[in-house]
Order: sequence, then structure tokens, then C-alpha cells
Amino acid sequence: MSFSTCPIATLNAPAERVWSLLSEPASYALWWDAQTRSITPEGSAQPGQRIHAQSKALGQWWDVNIIVESMDEAHRQIHLTTRLPFGITVHNHITVTSLGQAACRVAFG
Repeated sequence: MSFSTCPIATLNAPAERVWSLLSEPASYALWWDAQTRSITPEGSAQPGQRIHAQSKALGQWWDVNIIVESMDEAHRQIHLTTRLPFGITVHNHITVTSLGQAACRVAFG
């Protein structure tokens, strides 16, 4: 069974700032509910990069494994494959669109 959705949020933050958080895996711990354990290779997000994290729920730590599939800096897009427990795989296509100097739209589909 598959499920497809594309949540969209408007943020009161410049697109450049939001993109800087998405394009630097070392900053993911600032905004996601997981602890980053390793980034290989280190540095800015790049195709082939692997991110290992763990999230705690139900009194147990759960593995979260991410592969950066592609990056498009010019269009502020990142494509990730996220593997979660119980065989759940999520294909994340994240786009940040500027709405002026102080706001942006983030689509997560």
C-alpha cells in the first residue's frame, strides 16, 4: 500500500535561512525529533550522502536512515529517501519558495 501527500507551510522566515537549515544535515537536530548519529560524508547535503539518526518513542530508540538522492541549490530543492522502522520508506521532495524578503513556502511531498 502506498500513500501520497504534500503538506505545505508558510513560514515567517527568509527562504535563504530555511534553505540553510535543510541543506546542512548537521543542523537537522535543531528542527527534527531525532538525534543525528552520523553523516557520511560530512558537510553540506550532497547526492549519495547518508544520514543516520535515532528517535525515541515508546521507551525505545528507533533508527532513522536517510539518503540524499539529489540537490538543486538554484531551485532550493532536496530529494531524500528516509527509511524508518517496520519497513516504512518515505520519499521526501522538499522545496523552499521565497515569498518576499521575510517569508517563504515549504512544500514537503
